[in-house]
Amino acid sequence: MRARSSGEGDEDGVAADESTPHYGPGGRGFYGSVTVSERGQIALPAQARRDLGIAAGDKLLVLGDPEQGLALMTTDKLMRMLQGSSGLLAKVQEHQQQEEDDPAEE
Repeated sequence: MRARSSGEGDEDGVAADESTPHYGPGGRGFYGSVTVSERGQIALPAQARRDLGIAAGDKLLVLGDPEQGLALMTTDKLMRMLQGSSGLLAKVQEHQQQEEDDPAEE
């Protein structure tokens, strides 16, 4: 990403540069676009690597969805996300079991 000149800025008049994270709604960031090489490789933008703590040699999981496209994620982040989901799933299953054991009378 290029730094903005002094004449350019966000709506609040603050100029953006390479050291400013570009977070949007929900803390998600937009870091520009990448080009896929003939060998299927991409280079992650330096600012994205800095903001997300991704270093040379780190392994990333590649997740895909026909509707939403690709996502890259570290194994640690995926495991934390799944652990949170499994806790929620257990609560939903417990609630469902209670409803089946104690159906409301109509």
